[in-house]
Amino acid sequence: MGISLRESSGDGTAPTGGTGPEASVPPVLSATGVGPPRERFWNLPNTITVLRTTAVPVLLLLPIFGHSRSASVLIAWFFIVAALTDLLDGWLARRGQQVTHIGKLLDPLADKLLVSTALIVLLVSPYPRMPGFEGLEIARIPAWATWMVVVIVGRELAVTGLRSIASAGGRIMAATWMGKAKALCQNVSIGALLFPADTLGVAHRVGMSLLFVATALTLASGYLYFRDYFGGAGPSEGQGT
Repeated sequence: MGISLRESSGDGTAPTGGTGPEASVPPVLSATGVGPPRERFWNLPNTITVLRTTAVPVLLLLPIFGHSRSASVLIAWFFIVAALTDLLDGWLARRGQQVTHIGKLLDPLADKLLVSTALIVLLVSPYPRMPGFEGLEIARIPAWATWMVVVIVGRELAVTGLRSIASAGGRIMAATWMGKAKALCQNVSIGALLFPADTLGVAHRVGMSLLFVATALTLASGYLYFRDYFGGAGPSEGQGT
């Protein structure tokens, strides 16, 4: 569902600004033609990235309208569309040679904001009342699963900080397959949990199962990220981010 196949993250996915250190950033000369070049902010990929953040206030409506089945479906689809733009902006940036430094910053930031908001909101948002799901009326992510939300959000903050430190030191900590797998699992999980619990008869079970898998990948990839940084070697292909 929220099928951001990349890690939003400054994790398992290529940011709007490119796929790694080899991505070039086309300069834009200053208006006077003198001094350091400046980048053009309002290109199409960066605009899409900024628009993705509009899903955040929509998600905040879930605790208020979560009892409505139709509202749940609309919010779920809004999240899915927003998550899919995570693929679109990066593809457009690379295809149109519109990779920018600000895009590399905004893209993972928008992804993390979207995912973190969704997970927190799901902790306090009720399902629409329906026969057979009375026990799920308190929250879509049960209280016993709060630790998984804490692990995912906390790891996102920690890895973002670590990547900033590495970047300041001239190191590029590239995203790899484990980060992409984590992003896929957590976004599909969020999308499933945003739908009413009985959607296709399995929405809640699929969402919670994938949330558990995403949490395991979060811990594993986070460990590899810190191990690679403090070990002095950049992450190798096949390692998580």
